[in-house]
Amino acid sequence: MQCQTVLAGTECTFWKKAGCSAEGGSCQVVVEDCQGCERIVKGSIGEVCSSFPNPAAKWKSGLCNYATHRKVDIKVDDIRINPLKAAKRAAKK
Repeated sequence: MQCQTVLAGTECTFWKKAGCSAEGGSCQVVVEDCQGCERIVKGSIGEVCSSFPNPAAKWKSGLCNYATHRKVDIKVDDIRINPLKAAKRAAKK
């Protein structure tokens, strides 16, 4: 349905028949951690996230999973395995 409060006329997944389903009845402005994200759009109350109505809640537990400007570094450790022991384990199964 189309938003009728903050982003009037745009498709919104939070707008229901009874109005905005977001907490407080409207989207919240973005926090400082969101600056640089591609999902930020200009609304009537300022800059808001197009994917989530309350950006501060997403950043509370760490990195926002919608963030396009920050990436998670995955560290992979190479584990050395003895080929003889690996062959014995495979033969047992």
